[in-house]
Amino acid sequence: MDLFSKEGETIYEGNLKKMSTTLLDQVNYVLGCGDEAIYMNDLIGKDIKISFDGIINCTSCGKVTKSSFGQGFCYDCFVNAPEAAECIINPELCRAHLGEGRDPEWEKLHHAKPHYVYLAVSSAIKVGITRHDQIPTRWIDQGASYAIKLAETPYRQLCGVIEVALKSVYTDKTNWRKMLKNEVLEDIDLVEEKWQLEEVLPGDLLEYLTEDDDVTHISYPVERWPDKVNSINLTKVPEIYGTLAGIKGQYLIFDDNRVMNVRNHTGFKIKLDLCE
Repeated sequence: MDLFSKEGETIYEGNLKKMSTTLLDQVNYVLGCGDEAIYMNDLIGKDIKISFDGIINCTSCGKVTKSSFGQGFCYDCFVNAPEAAECIINPELCRAHLGEGRDPEWEKLHHAKPHYVYLAVSSAIKVGITRHDQIPTRWIDQGASYAIKLAETPYRQLCGVIEVALKSVYTDKTNWRKMLKNEVLEDIDLVEEKWQLEEVLPGDLLEYLTEDDDVTHISYPVERWPDKVNSINLTKVPEIYGTLAGIKGQYLIFDDNRVMNVRNHTGFKIKLDLCE
């Protein structure tokens, strides 16, 4: 689809999905909606309008829901779907390696697989975990500026145990406001930081430390960083118009300090117009 041949017209309509990413010299973003895609880097510096028609479809079962729970679920799926299980937030509770969980087959496919514990830097050093095939995607989604693999385990629960052991040293949350203002903690030697943790981890977990000391540096397509951050929610402001100044994490950044978290709006049916 030629985005620039339809100025003033709706160029995209459908249910939002989390932006997919690839990392080259900088992050390239593709916004999914329905079966089509928009290459969002091409829209930076241009005026766009996003309109929400009030319809939200559950990202798991597809049915219409009045409210979105846990980034895209209807209430029933939030309570019952494996994608919203407690081990998503608390991986140390995962039972996939035991053949258990809300959906043992789903758990086997997604959680009984190799996972990494990592250190990622934005405004602070964050400890986190992700499946082996989600690097660097997970780091990008969190808006990290640089990151390193810390440990590799054969399944999710063990990564959760290591993460819990390190929460007294590092945060497991990203300060999203500082991240969006590009307040980056500088001059951190992640390799040195990583191997100092040999003194912190219990002995039975040391065997999972990985010898991979490569540090991944991540640059984002942003023309102007916000001075302060004003988060937009489409349920409260159903129409957003402005100049797209950049993208970081899963946030669209507008040139007037407004930001929109795409991931929090997955399942929302929207129209996107090019307005210049």
